[in-house]
Amino acid sequence: MLTPPQVVENYFLESRHQILEIAAMMDRYDVAVQQHGSHGTAAGPATEQKISLLRKALAIAADPKPTQDRTVALLELFATG
Repeated sequence: MLTPPQVVENYFLESRHQILEIAAMMDRYDVAVQQHGSHGTAAGPATEQKISLLRKALAIAADPKPTQDRTVALLELFATG
């Protein structure tokens, strides 16, 4: 079993990379909305639902005191979304 500092040291760079990828996708989405409006050629209820799910997932992942394992909460969110 790793210690808390070992967990951070072992996974920090990979986690930082993944968060940056998510932020970049959200930025690209925002630019697309600015250029094409929220109802561009591919936008619609399904697109809005997916963006909403990602925002909820980020909030779950960032919760400092989750009521259940974050992984379980995210799997449930995506299963029902």
